[in-house]
Amino acid sequence: MTTWAARPVDLVALVGRAALSLVASLGRFGTFFASAVAYAVTPPFKMRQLVGRIHFIGYNSLVIIVLTGAFTGMVLGLQVFITLSRFGSEAFLGPAVALSLIRELGPVLAALMVTGRAGSALTAEIGIMRITEQIDALTVMALNPFRYLVVPSIVAGIITFPLMTSIFDVVGIFGGYLVGVKLLGLSQGTYFGEMKSFVDLGDVTTGVWKSLSFGVLVTWVCTYKGYHVGHGAEGVARATTQAVVLCSVLILVWDYFLGSVLK
Repeated sequence: MTTWAARPVDLVALVGRAALSLVASLGRFGTFFASAVAYAVTPPFKMRQLVGRIHFIGYNSLVIIVLTGAFTGMVLGLQVFITLSRFGSEAFLGPAVALSLIRELGPVLAALMVTGRAGSALTAEIGIMRITEQIDALTVMALNPFRYLVVPSIVAGIITFPLMTSIFDVVGIFGGYLVGVKLLGLSQGTYFGEMKSFVDLGDVTTGVWKSLSFGVLVTWVCTYKGYHVGHGAEGVARATTQAVVLCSVLILVWDYFLGSVLK
């Protein structure tokens, strides 16, 4: 009787410990971000580190952004053309491709690509600095690690993610143009003319807000995971994996939330 009575108590205790661990983890995430924001608005600001992070996150991701954007636009143009041709609405290929890229696919896929390339490297770099005590050395020299490592990364994410998304959108639209106009025979004037009629500033603004929020989200999670990495190479590998997976899930969840709000 005692054993059967103890099992529900153990289950409740297990659930309670999991809930407390989740709340504590969310608290650490929030405190970390609040500290980064506080140091970001307090001078001095490390401009050299910011330029380096922009190069690291943005410039080094250009190739994969261009390739992914081009083939996403081409695949989208092909599949949308096939679908629209069943309804005799091939003329709307341009708006369909543009709206899909600008509102949804551009910000999401660009953020996922940058997360896989730059986010993982950012987590690993800060994690290695932590386990090799370089961050502790900065603290000993009275240099705040947040100013040198965290703040420049988050600000660089805010700057580079909208730019990467814009490049992704433009390249994707021209990828759809190559398939729709050059390969499938749609009129060039129809492709761009209908796009001009149906795409407005609100669609562009939605994509910009999404890319800005993704820039904060990805750099926040990746720097946090690197800053609080476990011990040894195994800890760095685990933190890198957790950062990429968590960023990917949060990007999709946050995209749905913003999509339901920014209509």
